[in-house]
Amino acid sequence: MNDVEYKSPVYDVRAVPVEKVFANDYNPNVVAPPEMRLLELSIWEDGFTMPCVCYYEEETDRYILVDGFHRYRVLKTSKRIYEREKGLLPVVVIQKDISNRMASTIRHNRARGTHNIELMCNIVAELDKAGMSDEWIMKNIGMDRDEVLRLKQISGLAELFSHRDFTIPDQTDKYTFNADED
Repeated sequence: MNDVEYKSPVYDVRAVPVEKVFANDYNPNVVAPPEMRLLELSIWEDGFTMPCVCYYEEETDRYILVDGFHRYRVLKTSKRIYEREKGLLPVVVIQKDISNRMASTIRHNRARGTHNIELMCNIVAELDKAGMSDEWIMKNIGMDRDEVLRLKQISGLAELFSHRDFTIPDQTDKYTFNADED
């Protein structure tokens, strides 16, 4: 066992200026407008009850969201909440490489919301390209083998056709059906 006692990130919540926080480009979680309004009301009525999860980039002094994009968005777009919170977003920091941050985002999101299939495909493809095994993806994202296979197939098909220009030909006149002809 390790001599250093583990301390969960939640015991070190930081109040970070929202201008230093940036969304990641791989979050597949989608929240509909009515739920966003409810989230804004919830934060207005109850305050922030959960910090956002971020990765801290020391070289740029930026916090990259791992979980909490919609709470972050509420702070950025709701004038009353921004003013009350003085532009500060509660965050906790995890230090993980990009593959593990992607997996963490999915783990945080799987139990709530819906997921954009295209972004899920992109994440699985990125993890695959990063050398993560199917077993690693299944364990760390909470997918079964069939889900991983389907997403790999979908992303593979998308990649196969990404450099092609497809158009549906105009069928006026060329293929007209005339009921009087045999």
